[in-house]
Amino acid sequence: MKRIVGLLLAVLVAFAVTGASKPGAAKGKPFRPIPKTAVSRDSLIRPGESRFVHLWQLTFGGQNAEAYWSADGTKLSFQATVGSNKCDQQYVMDMRTGKVTLVSTGKGRTTCGYFYDNDRRVLFASTHLGGAECPPEPDMSKGYTWAIYPSYEIFTAKADGTDLRQLTNHPGYDAEATLSTDGQWILFTSKRDGDVDLYKMRTDGSQLTRLTDQPGYDGGAYFSHDGRQIVWRTYRTTDSTALAKFHRLLDQDLVMPNKMDIWVGNADGTNQRRITDKPGASFAPYFTLDDKQIIYSSNWENPRSRNFDLYMVDVAGGEPVPVTRDDDFDGFPMFSPDGKWLVFCSNRGGTVPGETNIFLAEWK
Repeated sequence: MKRIVGLLLAVLVAFAVTGASKPGAAKGKPFRPIPKTAVSRDSLIRPGESRFVHLWQLTFGGQNAEAYWSADGTKLSFQATVGSNKCDQQYVMDMRTGKVTLVSTGKGRTTCGYFYDNDRRVLFASTHLGGAECPPEPDMSKGYTWAIYPSYEIFTAKADGTDLRQLTNHPGYDAEATLSTDGQWILFTSKRDGDVDLYKMRTDGSQLTRLTDQPGYDGGAYFSHDGRQIVWRTYRTTDSTALAKFHRLLDQDLVMPNKMDIWVGNADGTNQRRITDKPGASFAPYFTLDDKQIIYSSNWENPRSRNFDLYMVDVAGGEPVPVTRDDDFDGFPMFSPDGKWLVFCSNRGGTVPGETNIFLAEWK
């Protein structure tokens, strides 16, 4: 019996030793989403950015924006105007290797890529059915405006760029699509009823529900992690002159984002409430992991400038707390699924004026 026990112990010890040397034995080690291609940029952490432990730059040159995590935290989707592409296309970055894959067609203009179907696919809007060329830029003689291209429709493709499928087919603007954490609902912005409003639908297109119906612009919406709330940017006014100007621009498929605030409501569209009321434009809101706060971008401290910073505010409202203090643009913040990392887009450290890159911050 002692000999059998001794042999058994020897086998168990040998298994433990050999098992510890295999990659699978390190499964408990936390994944640090720092691609091999990332470059340390701690020198670009500004005074007052105390929530950043370390900072890395993930893209280099061109216009890179709207970077969003996959549910498992190993990939980012983002849009970029780089290389031969003259306007934004959708890409996926592997957060281990830094490899970047084109997901969209390379035609037309795209916006707002978001992981879908257990990270196997990417949800995005594209104008390519309206033409392979980039749609015309807004006429800036009318002031700074966003184009609400009527040729935008929502598509999904595999994360390697294959198997493109169309999800919406409706005259007007269908874009700015995101997904609930349970993968059951798509939240998006549409002009299908004449105004720019929020809608949700099942991932198969059923149960289409309009969530907002007040005159003005409602867009850029996200679900909370528990799926009970949504947060979005909005422009609403009761001033008849301002509303008439809004509709004149909207008839030209334009929106002027000079004044926007962050709103929160229930996922069924009820209990809508404003949580910021500041000058300038506030946009790109996203819930913290506990759904108690919102991180977003705003130029409210200098509303006539491009100096957008990141801020945090309680879901109940209150005074916003600054997160970034750079002298130029910081926007599109999103926390990693474990809440330990923040990805955002910034002009800091650019080689030419206006260059926008994706940055990764370790959060504390």
